[in-house]
Amino acid sequence: MPIQRRQMLRLLGAALVPGMDAARAQTQTYPERPLHLIVPFPAGGTVDLVARLIGRWLSERLGQPVVVENKPGGGTNIAVQAAVSAPADGYTLLVILATNTINPWLYKSLPFDFRRDIAPVAGLAELPLVMEVNPRLPVASVKELIAYAKTNPGKINFGSFGAHTISDLTIELFSMTTGVDVVRVPYPGGATLVTDLLSDRVQAAVDALPNSLSHIRNGSVRALAMLSRTRSAALPDVPAIGEAIAGFEVSAWTGIGVPRATPGPIVERLNREINAGLADPGIKARLVEVGGTPLFFTPGELRSLISRETEKWANVVKHAGIEPE
Repeated sequence: MPIQRRQMLRLLGAALVPGMDAARAQTQTYPERPLHLIVPFPAGGTVDLVARLIGRWLSERLGQPVVVENKPGGGTNIAVQAAVSAPADGYTLLVILATNTINPWLYKSLPFDFRRDIAPVAGLAELPLVMEVNPRLPVASVKELIAYAKTNPGKINFGSFGAHTISDLTIELFSMTTGVDVVRVPYPGGATLVTDLLSDRVQAAVDALPNSLSHIRNGSVRALAMLSRTRSAALPDVPAIGEAIAGFEVSAWTGIGVPRATPGPIVERLNREINAGLADPGIKARLVEVGGTPLFFTPGELRSLISRETEKWANVVKHAGIEPE
């Protein structure tokens, strides 16, 4: 190696050492101050509850307060932008969810690229969707619903908890997969959806299980299938939809992300601590109470899920003819 080149490399290495030492010191002493956990929904909902459960656990394990910040609005985009704009130092965490893989296809321009700008850390919980009907509809299974819909095209009003949400697009995916003709009826939230399902203004619905669980248990709503890959511990007698439609699955997953460039050792530590929390019997029991299932992921596994889901919903949005806003 020529002397000049050798000297340049030596000087470059010397220049990098202080920065490397600073980064190493940062991760060894982390955390030294409170963490902030951004939730893209108002306080009081199921996602907020799960965030606060894991926030309390992290506070105990890390020895620092975890401050939950609710930043609803913009279809979760306000919360994502807040996290993207924060320093990549491990002190800002973001609850991420399936909606984040749909939004790139619903908005013409976002001030961030979710897959690029948010680094996956760990899973939280699947808060499964349930396909359900008013008991007056003469069907008791997904296969019976498909047969009835094909015999009565365009006559089933199928409610969702919001236009272009995962609930609404699941109905479109169901129509694409089975060839049935149903009328998608979006509502401004789960409460009004259930009210109209109970009164038979809509005959079927895709809802978040926590929102419908009590109505299913008292028999005022009939659950046909969980939309997740497996059955739910909260309703073990209700089949997964894949038992009727091979390969069909919609995962309403949640997880934790951080701004990109957050140091790897910090991401790894957060992953370990969150997964330990999800394995805690008390947290597991609380998740089951609201119909949730813990999701154990490495950062790489969560990144792969995000990529798969992003491409999947691109196809559904295109088929539905939804124009980006």
